[in-house]
Amino acid sequence: MLTDGIHDVPPGKVAMVVTYLEMTAKVATKPRPLSDGVTFRRVKPDLEWYRDIFTRVGGLDWLWYERLLLDDAALEAILTDAKVEFYTLSRDGADHALLELDFRQDGACELAYFGLTADLIGSGLGRYLMNEAIERAWSQPISRFHVHTCTIDSPQALDFYRRSGFVPVRRAVEIADDPRTLGVLPETAGTNVPLLRS
Repeated sequence: MLTDGIHDVPPGKVAMVVTYLEMTAKVATKPRPLSDGVTFRRVKPDLEWYRDIFTRVGGLDWLWYERLLLDDAALEAILTDAKVEFYTLSRDGADHALLELDFRQDGACELAYFGLTADLIGSGLGRYLMNEAIERAWSQPISRFHVHTCTIDSPQALDFYRRSGFVPVRRAVEIADDPRTLGVLPETAGTNVPLLRS
């Protein structure tokens, strides 16, 4: 158990405050149309597609790294699981979003990953994507839709989830290896989090 006060984070590590949020009933959504030239589609991802979109959406700016630590077999098991769904937004033949809905827990859906590449941030398409997430999650027999975010993710994420109808229910502090020191992400990733070497 952590005591009150300031605690040093060892070099080569990152520390984050994680906020867990949930929605226990479907909320009303405000319609948001797709922009001209943008399409929404479900994806049956392969390893290359998934690692690319995962890195472009969250790895380079926000230090998303957990899925990049998985070997091919472990990641393939998630990508081919019928209870995990993947969606994207495309423009000019390129994919620019990741929406991952995980129904592997009975009666629940986790918004496992959600985000846009820098090309679409600020376009309003995040709201479109969240509307799709809410509609698709609650189309299944669930009683809980949940997500978590942390302080090394986009600073807009927590407020966006709250505006979308998720309610904070728990907080935790997580310390992990800095993915840049592991070579999982380039040293130039996550400029909002200083890289401290040992």
